Amino acid sequence: MFVPFIVFASSAVVLAVLFALYNFFKVKKLKSGTEKMTEIAGAISEGAAAFIAHEYKIIAIAAAGVAVLLGVVLDVYSAVAFVIGTTLSGAAGLVGMKIATIANVRVANTAREQKSLGKTLKVAFRGGSVMGLCVGGFAIFGLLLCFLIFGFGFKLLDTANITVMPNGLFDLTYIPFTMVVSCYALGCSMVALFNRIGGGIYTKAADMGADLVGKTEEHIPEDDPRNPATIADNVGDNVGDVAGLGSDLLESYVGAIIAAVVLAAYTSFTAIAGSIPPELLQRLMLFPVTFAGLGMIACVIGIAFVIFKKPGDKPHTELNIALWTSAALIVVGGGVLSYLFFKDQNIDSPAVKAALNFTAGPLSPWIGAVIGIVCGIVIGLLAEYYTSADYKPTQNLAKITSEGTALTITKGLALGMKSCFFPVIVLAASVIGAYSVAGVYGVTMAAVGMLSFVAATVSVDTYGPIADNAGGISEMSGLDPEVRKITDKLDSVGNTTAAIGKGFAIGSGALAALSLLISFIHSQIKDGGTGHTNGLDIINYMTLAGAFIGGALPFFFSGMLTDAVAKSARKMVKEVRRQFKEMPGILTGEQRPDYKQCIKISAAGAISEMKLPVLLAIGVPILGGFALGADFVGGILIGATITAIMLAIFTANAGGAWDNAKKAVEQGLIEGAGKGSPEHDAAVVGDTVGDPLKDTVGPSLDILIKIMATVSLIGVSIFGENNLIELIKSLIG
Repeated sequence: MFVPFIVFASSAVVLAVLFALYNFFKVKKLKSGTEKMTEIAGAISEGAAAFIAHEYKIIAIAAAGVAVLLGVVLDVYSAVAFVIGTTLSGAAGLVGMKIATIANVRVANTAREQKSLGKTLKVAFRGGSVMGLCVGGFAIFGLLLCFLIFGFGFKLLDTANITVMPNGLFDLTYIPFTMVVSCYALGCSMVALFNRIGGGIYTKAADMGADLVGKTEEHIPEDDPRNPATIADNVGDNVGDVAGLGSDLLESYVGAIIAAVVLAAYTSFTAIAGSIPPELLQRLMLFPVTFAGLGMIACVIGIAFVIFKKPGDKPHTELNIALWTSAALIVVGGGVLSYLFFKDQNIDSPAVKAALNFTAGPLSPWIGAVIGIVCGIVIGLLAEYYTSADYKPTQNLAKITSEGTALTITKGLALGMKSCFFPVIVLAASVIGAYSVAGVYGVTMAAVGMLSFVAATVSVDTYGPIADNAGGISEMSGLDPEVRKITDKLDSVGNTTAAIGKGFAIGSGALAALSLLISFIHSQIKDGGTGHTNGLDIINYMTLAGAFIGGALPFFFSGMLTDAVAKSARKMVKEVRRQFKEMPGILTGEQRPDYKQCIKISAAGAISEMKLPVLLAIGVPILGGFALGADFVGGILIGATITAIMLAIFTANAGGAWDNAKKAVEQGLIEGAGKGSPEHDAAVVGDTVGDPLKDTVGPSLDILIKIMATVSLIGVSIFGENNLIELIKSLIG
């Protein structure tokens, strides 16, 4: 019955992976340039590979422990699904980092040989597309494995098994298949958290060390080969902005889809008996995966169109073509898919309508998804408005650098705070609109819709670090200034796309976390399956207490990450100063800096400092649940989600604006205030303040709320009735 849809989604995965392989080898076949360029690129690649290898060893150890725990407490199916999630998410990050370190030098060499902005752009975008296609393809592949192996193979999707079943060490009560896909999502989340936090600490420690000493003290150019921290800075771009970004959006993608699957199952369980027929239930669970497959095909077409068309000389326009083409195809195809899925399912019958609240018939889920797509685009445009030097907020921030560092920082903080308001209005309107047309299932489909063109989004975002690295390689290799001019133009566009990407990641993360929260509420089964919770009462003392603690948690988490970056950056600053002092020949070009020592400092700082934030994100909902129960955890999720969204938007936009304000000063926005001027110094300090905010704190916050929601969704089956409060009640009663 569902074979055509499974084949369709599987074909999308095959198409995406084959296209990614084609682009990978196409980029790899290009020339890497001069011996000096190859040497520098090799050092960047070696540093990135060493860090990822070390980090993945830690992830493997942690994942093995979690898998065993899941197998003992829940079931073997869930443990295997978790391992699938960690493996595929880790593979996506590894592939992305690999292609980024291959493409960067080839982008620089294309600029050197061709002197063409359009042709150079194509190489950078082709490299980025490998990461984008793998993120989308691997995510859907893992979900299909869960459906084929556990859903159909072990018959967990059979009508008889779409029921609450006691199982596990605590004689738990849950729906087996929803637990399987939730554990798959947990595996993806775990890798994303490590990659984002570890990579973010790594890259910003190096970046801040390079800027504070190199630019503001010695007044040497960015990526100058005389700066000992410059290789570490370029390595950080790959481990943080490529591997971290890919794992982040893969996790959001999976989280949004499984939230829809889980919600459909529990909606059926809590609805009036027989109101949702078995076939309709299976269609509701399979539709998000099939919709994601449609999105994957649309992204392949959008990416291919840009790669194979005649090169253009407007990078921003070229990149937008991929995004807009993908989104347009999804909107058109999604309507057809939704109609085919639900046209014969008696959606308009009173019983089904009461259970699902589908007010637009078979097209209801599609409209919810379209609302999510529009929401993602608008949030991206708002991020661009607040962070691009083409618009007044960042232009005004750049101009105020002439009035000193303090006002530059103050103005940037104000910009970031104000930038929170309109994106949140868009998110709120999207939730209201999606719910009004398709109930809570529509809200989850809005998240799926926003992430449906994730392959194109990640491709555009990954292009940025590749272009940035290409500029660094051209500077360190002493190439013609015209080459640097081309790479700087690509890098400038990359900064804007990165800011848009962060806005998109935050918006999609917010909707995904909200979807998971809704699923968490609906999955609270009580009294051995005879009772059920349909909502959270915010004025319940336990929920309210949890909301207070949850609201404070993102601030504490952000403080930990900022402090971690500062600690590593201080060590980096000391090391760079030491080398300049003890080896004066570095600044005259007579001595070669010790790049490896700076790489070691960044790597050691990232590895040591990322463990506690990871434990915090995973441990708080578990400890809170076992101590005070599900209502308390629900409150934590509400409070954390609200404050994390605000903080993430604030930090991403403030940091992005400071960065682009610095570049605006460098490009002559203020007459007579170029590199080395007091205005430039003020802009650099502002950018340095924003570095840990936009590249460590902001990107990690959306993962924080998603992994907390995922852990809670899995754990509620355990701590819902096995907690200290319930124990006390039983003793008193």
